[in-house]
Amino acid sequence: MPSISEHTFTSPFQNFTREQWKRLNGQFSHTIQDIDLDRLHALNEPLTMDEIEDIYLPLAHLLEVHINTFQELHAKSNVFFKRNQQKLPFIIGIAGSVAVGKSTTARVLKKVLSLLPNRPKVELVTTDGFLYPNKELIKRGILNRKGFPESYDTKQLLQFLADIKSGKSQVSVPLYSHMEYDVLPNEKLHISQPDILIVEGINVLQVNSRKNGVFVSDFFDYSIYVDADEKNIVSWYIDRFESLRATAFQNTDSYFHKYADLSTEESYAMATQIWNEINRPNLHENIQPTRYRADLILKKGSHHFVKRIKVRKI
Repeated sequence: MPSISEHTFTSPFQNFTREQWKRLNGQFSHTIQDIDLDRLHALNEPLTMDEIEDIYLPLAHLLEVHINTFQELHAKSNVFFKRNQQKLPFIIGIAGSVAVGKSTTARVLKKVLSLLPNRPKVELVTTDGFLYPNKELIKRGILNRKGFPESYDTKQLLQFLADIKSGKSQVSVPLYSHMEYDVLPNEKLHISQPDILIVEGINVLQVNSRKNGVFVSDFFDYSIYVDADEKNIVSWYIDRFESLRATAFQNTDSYFHKYADLSTEESYAMATQIWNEINRPNLHENIQPTRYRADLILKKGSHHFVKRIKVRKI
């Protein structure tokens, strides 16, 4: 009888190298000259046209297949139920660690999807706006756990997604300021019946983001996890902290202005401490365990560029 080590275990994912993936672009093509790289990538997250062409155009092609199938199923359901219900948004969830590059992935994906042949209306929402205000976090004694599942108003987030999926004509989303490190009480983003909605945040695939048996990810039609080795994420986080210390933190209105006068050594030590006390536990306890709940995993190398892709088999 063969030993366990002699068995070949199958995986629910199909694996692609970068070279294999970029050849899957197929017949998908559109003009990308108008993409403004500086507006799409975040601080210390390099972005090149090669990355867009090699990674995001094949991804857009794959998503177009899913979106078309989704719309076809909706049309056939209308016929079956003898109704004339308007088409509903296709929702894409993007998850991953702090500093891994989710925001860049989300912005680039929004851009390339908006250039699909039928020019869909694409909106992007981050879950930061669904954090409890600092006042409430302080009241609950969890300000130092901002970003952990319990720091989000999950009920409000679920209601937003339910409204979107019900076809509500306009839905408002709370906005978050990284400068003020708080939800802006009097500012909203208004979402009006998009064809595609991208929801980006560290918490979106978390199993314990749950109310009454409903999960945030229940509303997603496709989900993506942006992955990287932890040693790389830590390095990116520390580098970003130092860059912010020299730029945004210098603004006296910034919540983090208290770090503006740190030396390079002190900045490194502070960023490392924040990572070890807050971000690392959150990554290990809540974020990373959800990786294989995604439909697609983008694995980045040490230079922030995607080197491997895993796609859930259908």
